[in-house]
Amino acid sequence: MTDWRKARLPVIAFLAPATIIYTLFMIYPLVDSIRLSFYATPSGGEAAFVGLDNYRTVLADPDWAATFWNSFWNNMKFFAVHMLIQNPIGIALAGILSLPRLRFRNSYRTMMIMPTMLSVVIVGFIWQLILSPVWGVGADLLDIIGLKSLFGPWLGKEGSALITLSFISVWQWVGIPLMLIYAALLAIPDDLVDAAVVDGATHFEVFWHIKLPLVFPTVAMVSILTFVGNFNAFDLIYAVKGALAGPNFATDIMGTLFYRTFFGYQLQLGNPHLGATVASLMFLIILAGVLFYLFAVQRRLSRYQL
Repeated sequence: MTDWRKARLPVIAFLAPATIIYTLFMIYPLVDSIRLSFYATPSGGEAAFVGLDNYRTVLADPDWAATFWNSFWNNMKFFAVHMLIQNPIGIALAGILSLPRLRFRNSYRTMMIMPTMLSVVIVGFIWQLILSPVWGVGADLLDIIGLKSLFGPWLGKEGSALITLSFISVWQWVGIPLMLIYAALLAIPDDLVDAAVVDGATHFEVFWHIKLPLVFPTVAMVSILTFVGNFNAFDLIYAVKGALAGPNFATDIMGTLFYRTFFGYQLQLGNPHLGATVASLMFLIILAGVLFYLFAVQRRLSRYQL
């Protein structure tokens, strides 16, 4: 055996366990789900290849298209709230935590990351109690600041249920972009900040003109992680609103649509082939977003050697 082959053996042995596990639990289910979406099972018959018929059914059939596009646009709204509110808040909080003379920094950081460690079921249940118009404390909390008149059954109205759940999700997960961006800010050399301060720059000017441009790659990475996470979302909607994602499917996203389609719920029978089709469409949407990030965003970001 040649020397280069002997050198490769430890590398292969090191990578093999992770590769095998990843293939069994990630790649194979993904490929098999895509394969399943090209088949259909007639009543009492065997699975038969139908090509793109399942995709035509989900995207264009009157009985399915309205539900699919409703879940898709709800998912886009869910993602937009996280992009426009969660990530800017995470950037702002990271900038505050990076201030050199901030007292109790570690305590603030711990409190901000704590919601991410809570179970989504617990978070959903707690916020249901808080926002309940019957026994919730939401109205009393708003009364303290004189805004009780604004309180309403936000989780029970079609126009506000999805936005309310999005804000709950933002509250729970804002700690993730916060910590990623905070870590990137800590990697910035102190010499750059000190030079700007000596030149008379304020803390805000230092952050806006020096720190933020240097962490743009991290901000872009957080954005694509937000996109992937939001289009894989399911647990919070299911915990608060169940698989029907009420009221009247106002909080239905692609994750809950996939669950009902694949497994069935109440009077709706499960259809593994159409469920696999919905899952494959979710994968294609996420793949398109990731490719857009890689080829249209990542290449344009300036890289700095810190």
